[in-house]
Amino acid sequence: MSGHSKWSTIKHKKGAADQKRGQAFTKLSREIIVASRSGGSDTDMNFRLRLAVENARAQNMPKENIERAIAKGAGTGADGGQLEEVVYEGYGPGGAGIIIQTLTDNKNRTASDVRSRLAKGGGNMAASNAVAWNFEKKGQISVTVTEGEPDEIALQAVDVGADDVDVQGSHITVTAPFHGFEQVRQKVAQINGVQVDQAEVAMISKTTVPLDQSKSMQMLRLLDALEDLDDVQKVYSNADFPDSALAEYARAS
Repeated sequence: MSGHSKWSTIKHKKGAADQKRGQAFTKLSREIIVASRSGGSDTDMNFRLRLAVENARAQNMPKENIERAIAKGAGTGADGGQLEEVVYEGYGPGGAGIIIQTLTDNKNRTASDVRSRLAKGGGNMAASNAVAWNFEKKGQISVTVTEGEPDEIALQAVDVGADDVDVQGSHITVTAPFHGFEQVRQKVAQINGVQVDQAEVAMISKTTVPLDQSKSMQMLRLLDALEDLDDVQKVYSNADFPDSALAEYARAS
């Protein structure tokens, strides 16, 4: 598993902090709104919406907030139609690529914010597809092992169709092919001793750029700063961090 994916695991673990919860709910609501708008409000027929709702529930988002966001996206509530999906590409310290997925009602503001954060963090904006060509769409499932051996459960995930698995203590990140994502997700959820914490469509890099300790810390701070922008939904990178940098980052978080 790439260093960036390990960074994502650390972010997932610390994402439940109370001070981040309000911002997390805002991002979850926006994803539900756009998913509902683009594919309809029926979760049985709209896989993206079903994932968004399940992730919101996993983070204890109130039911009324979820229903309100679905209504906005379906056009029965206010301001849902104003949001637009925009993807930006850039480079960070050490030349690693970054993909920034946003939902915005003001593209000029969002572009300016992203450009500013990149520049302050030692990076820069890139042209369209300068970075994206090196990424492919995959499914990612984050699970916690509640019973049994994590390594054995990881092997079971491979048996039901996972492309890759990464075991970090009791936490397993399962990567699945995009076109078989829903089937793999359902089968992983049925494995005994597993609790699914999150399932999402992610951009996974085909090749990585190894960074030294100094560049890694710069990049980790930059990725954090980008994720903290209100309009940013998800951030991906092909940076490969040494374990020492990830440990230092986790201690400082």
